[in-house]
Amino acid sequence: ESRSGIYTCGACNAELFVAGTKFDSGCGWPSFYESVRPEAVELIEDTSLGMVRTEVRCATCGSHLGHVFPDGFGTPTGDRYCMNSLALDFTPTAE
Repeated sequence: ESRSGIYTCGACNAELFVAGTKFDSGCGWPSFYESVRPEAVELIEDTSLGMVRTEVRCATCGSHLGHVFPDGFGTPTGDRYCMNSLALDFTPTAE
């Protein structure tokens, strides 16, 4: 998606990411370098599958959104929020 807009939680419509923070990380998953507000998402240590990762959940409803990794090289934050596209809805802003 290349339009301006906002990505919201597919379960509860809470605002999660601004389209301008989306970038092509090369992983095939929608990637963002920061959430719309720090309190919009909940970060939880995930030790499943024999590795340590940080799970990202919607802070409003608790839905699983994906994971965040510290490998967003070249982004303003250095983070890569690797999100499940089915967990997000997109609403374009009026141009």
